Amino acid sequence: MASVKTFTFNPFQENTYIVFDETKECVIIDPGCFHPNEQKVLVDYISNEGLKPVRLLNTHCHLDHIFGNQFIFDRYGLLPEIHEGELPILKSYPMVAERYGVPNAQPSPLPKRYIKKDEEIVFGASKMKALLAPGHSPASICFFFETEGFVIAGDVLFYESIGRTDLPGGDYDTLIASIRRELLPMKDEIVVFSGHGPQTTIGHERQNNPFLRNI
Repeated sequence: MASVKTFTFNPFQENTYIVFDETKECVIIDPGCFHPNEQKVLVDYISNEGLKPVRLLNTHCHLDHIFGNQFIFDRYGLLPEIHEGELPILKSYPMVAERYGVPNAQPSPLPKRYIKKDEEIVFGASKMKALLAPGHSPASICFFFETEGFVIAGDVLFYESIGRTDLPGGDYDTLIASIRRELLPMKDEIVVFSGHGPQTTIGHERQNNPFLRNI
């Protein structure tokens, strides 16, 4: 049974996730660790829990979600897995980091492979479904653990809010359509782990999210 550990890293207060199960295999999702002390927190948790990282997954490739991609590759030999539509965002990372005044940003290694829409991703004794949900970025992915009852939503859906749509590749109508198609059909009790801020549930957002009241 998969479990989730959340870390909040970097000046953007991004949520990095480690998902692991009884086999001790784990996936690292959106490593936002930028400073050495943040990298140490992540590594210490993995070591102390006896975990074995086997996959590096990015929900999307905005800089705050990929700060740690190179570090994870250097430490564990894992290359990122993304949707192919995010590749231009990944490649533009050094330029974007410079624009934001982020010093010494290490370019992310290129992907090992591309994740397909509705692909089943397996690690240890666990599996998740990759849901394509563009709108915040060109090809954002949400990782749905149906058996365990949670979804890693990236910046698609937040507690009583949604991802911003004013960045390159963003589009409000596309994002709302993605949420309607991929997330709102889920049961109310499904827990949502977002890219920023606290966790929530599908039911709470259905009832309280001002962006979703009329859809």
